[in-house]
Amino acid sequence: MPLALLALAIGAFGIGTTEFVIMGLLPEVAGDFGVSIPTAGLLVTGYALGVVLGAPLMTVLGTRISRKRMLMLLMGLFIVGNLLSAVAPVFGVMLAGRVVASLAHGAFFGIGSVVAAELVAPEKKAGAIAMMFTGLTVANVVGVPLGTLVGQTVGWRVTFAVVAGLGVIGLAGIAKLVPDLPKPEGVRLRHELAAFRNVQVLLAMAMTILGFGGVFAAVTYLAPMMTDVAGYADSSVTWLLVLFGLGMVAGNLIGGKFADRALMPLLYISLSALAVVLALFTLTAHNKIAAAVTITLIGALGFATVPPLQKRVLDQASGAPTLASAMNIGAFNLGNALSAWLGGLVISAGLGYAAPNWVGAVLAGSALVLAVVSATLERRSAAAAPSLVVAGVSPVSPVEQATPVHH
Repeated sequence: MPLALLALAIGAFGIGTTEFVIMGLLPEVAGDFGVSIPTAGLLVTGYALGVVLGAPLMTVLGTRISRKRMLMLLMGLFIVGNLLSAVAPVFGVMLAGRVVASLAHGAFFGIGSVVAAELVAPEKKAGAIAMMFTGLTVANVVGVPLGTLVGQTVGWRVTFAVVAGLGVIGLAGIAKLVPDLPKPEGVRLRHELAAFRNVQVLLAMAMTILGFGGVFAAVTYLAPMMTDVAGYADSSVTWLLVLFGLGMVAGNLIGGKFADRALMPLLYISLSALAVVLALFTLTAHNKIAAAVTITLIGALGFATVPPLQKRVLDQASGAPTLASAMNIGAFNLGNALSAWLGGLVISAGLGYAAPNWVGAVLAGSALVLAVVSATLERRSAAAAPSLVVAGVSPVSPVEQATPVHH
């Protein structure tokens, strides 16, 4: 694997740390600004919505410059946002800093996925994407616990200053190590938008929303579930999240390894197992050891879907993949927001803190159904292609139709 992937992974590590570390620092931030915990929670919601909106916005703005330069600009935006959070005099400025940092998130992973895939041979594309996402998963094992510890002992402002420093390292690595790949010729916004006329691209994004939404339906309410249902002490939640992060790292690497060999079978297995494990979590949540094992499995199975789903979008939008790739990153965050809302509904209905696991199981099962539908449509399309060729019609995708050919 080329060293350029290391630079992308470092950037991903910083982004993953800033996204999740705020969850462990909400009491400190709320206390400093004199706001309630629910109000401080807007720092989480604002970031997620910023990712959803920023993914297409920043990608569209970057269609006229090289991908390397756009990645550098995105890391610069990430640095500015975290520095703004670190020095924020009032809560509103802190929230603005979070939104500024989040605008870089979706486009960085979307464009980074395209760059990573272009740096390696075709049979290693998913592995390269997984290598970049390793930075995000390792952030949950190392960056988030350390950032939380620093924030609780030295001050949360120091945490965000350190994260900004990670951004500087990532920016320098991209500038030094990522090759200045030529900007694709003839690619304009309308060509990128053409990818969304491909039903397979839309199905892959829907699988992303539902599949990863299943994971976050459980993880969003992990703290009260583990303390009130499993009987863990509050101080144990951090280490349970580390187990979840370790599972994410393992699942991401496994997904990257096998997605290049058998993408759809991998999705069938991982989504089926995820749905079953989430359903079982309603029972294992009542036992400390069983709960810890289940949390690790949820992280592994959930992130085993990330490289294949991201590669699926790149493959199906091959004529103009950048915007579709970035939008799929936004789809992950949309799934997070959707599942958190649905999980909150079942808790508010009095069904208990373990009830969101059922929501997660249904979401993951729905993603599995879409995977089967996607594969069925693909087989039918492949079977119809020979007859179209015989009839003198050349089957092309909407993206291929919209992208001019250069000789």
